[in-house]
Amino acid sequence: MSTALPNLHFHDLGPPVEDFRAAVIEGLAVKPRRLSPKFFYDANGSALFDQITALPEYYPTRTEIALLRGHGRAIADWLGHDGLLIELGSGSETKIGVLLDALQPSAYMPVDISGHHLLESSRRIAARHPGLAVHAVCADYTRHFPVPEAVAKLGRAAFYPGSSIGNFEPDAARTLLGRVAAILGPGARMLIGVDLQKDVVRLAAAYNDVQGITARFNLNLLHRIRRELGAEVEIDAFRHHAAYDPALGRIEMHLIATRPTRIRLDGLDFRFEPGDGIHTENSYKYSVADFQALASDAGWDCTHVWQDDEALFSLHGLTVGPAR
Repeated sequence: MSTALPNLHFHDLGPPVEDFRAAVIEGLAVKPRRLSPKFFYDANGSALFDQITALPEYYPTRTEIALLRGHGRAIADWLGHDGLLIELGSGSETKIGVLLDALQPSAYMPVDISGHHLLESSRRIAARHPGLAVHAVCADYTRHFPVPEAVAKLGRAAFYPGSSIGNFEPDAARTLLGRVAAILGPGARMLIGVDLQKDVVRLAAAYNDVQGITARFNLNLLHRIRRELGAEVEIDAFRHHAAYDPALGRIEMHLIATRPTRIRLDGLDFRFEPGDGIHTENSYKYSVADFQALASDAGWDCTHVWQDDEALFSLHGLTVGPAR
C-alpha cells in the first residue's frame, strides 16, 4: 500500500483471507456457534464502530477521552517520553491524538487487523505530526507480532484503549496481557482502558442504541462473510441481540435467526431454526480490584488508576514486572 507521507511506514502482516474462511467454518460448525469480534473490523465495520463511539448512549469513548484530557500530563510523565508508543488496536484518533500531544514520543506504532482503517487513520496522524515516525503494523495483535527493525531498539510503552480487553474471556485476557508484557520487556509500561461495572440499564442502552448503528455493526459481519467468502446468507433472517449477563459480568452480543434459514459456505450447510444464534462478542465489565488481580496474574504491577467521578470507566497504569 502506498503511504505518500515520508514519516509513515506501513507494514502489512495481516492474516490472509483463508484464515477468516477457516475461522468462520469452524465457528459455525460448533454448538453454540460463535465468531470472534476481531472479524467485525473490515472497512465498513470500522466506519460503523466510529459512528457508535459518537452515540449519546455509548459512554466509554467520551469518558475515556475526558480522562486522557484531564490527566494527560500526569499519564505522559508516568509513561515516559522519547520512546516508542505502541497502540493495540487503531482506535479513536482523538484518544491517541491527546496522548501523542502530551507524550511526544520518538515513534508511534499502531497495530490493527483492519488494513484499510489502519492506513487511513495513520495517514491522518502522520500528516498532523510531521516530525513523528509512524510505523503502522497490520497484524492480529492477539498473536505475536514483530516490532519493525527501524524502531526495535527504542524503549517501549503501550496504549490499549477502549476496554477492548473486555472482549476476551478472563483466561484469554491473561494470556494476551502476558504476551504484551513479553513484547514490551521488563520495566515497560502500558496504559489500558477498562470499562467498569455499573447500572444494567445504562449498559444495555449502550449496546442497543435507538438509531440501530450497533445492530448494523453486528449484522455487517454477515455482509462480510457473504462478500469476502462468497457465502450464501439471508441477512434479513437475522437480528441483533445484546444483553447483560449479571452472573458472568458481561454484555453478550448475538445474531439471532428470526426464521428457518441457512448459511452455505464451501459446500457446507449451516442450518438455523428461529431463535438459533451466533455469539459474536462479549464485553466484560470489571471492578478496579478484579481487573488489577487479573493483570497481576499476567505479570504486571498495577501502579496507577484514573477514573471519572461517576466510576463509569477507568485507565490503569501497568508496569511489566520482573520475570517469574
